[in-house]
Amino acid sequence: MANKGNTVSRVSEIITPYAKELGLDIWDIRFVKEGTDWYLRIFIDKNGGVSIDDCVDFTHAITKPLDDADPISQSYMLEVSSPGVERELITDSHFEKYIGSPIMLRLIRPIDNTRDFSGILADYNNGEITVELKDKSMLNVKKKETAYVKLDDFDFNDFNQEI
Repeated sequence: MANKGNTVSRVSEIITPYAKELGLDIWDIRFVKEGTDWYLRIFIDKNGGVSIDDCVDFTHAITKPLDDADPISQSYMLEVSSPGVERELITDSHFEKYIGSPIMLRLIRPIDNTRDFSGILADYNNGEITVELKDKSMLNVKKKETAYVKLDDFDFNDFNQEI
């Protein structure tokens, strides 16, 4: 059994071949404790979007291999889902894929008393995010200075109307 620090990478090694076989990508894996319960949350994606059938099929495909490998010492709940419309951008490849897309981000420390920003992801380079804000100004922040960066599909029409 792996220790907690290696749990996500070990789970990734086990499940990635099954995802590829089903035409899925692993978007993110999170092993988190909420209250007294542990959750293994696996977010899957594919071109054209993920259906409930994709989630069910993937859950069935990985349950036995995870049980056999036993990478997690405590009991946990397995959850498989889509990353959703307002998906969080986490890896470099996520940022690179969505350059030109509307995003919202929250900073850890505010700039001019503001923590929340939205705009178009103009660039991502070496951990630095460049966002074109609605007023056409540019915001440059380091990824490590953000609490989160998510796609902002709900605000896209509003943004286009103001341009």
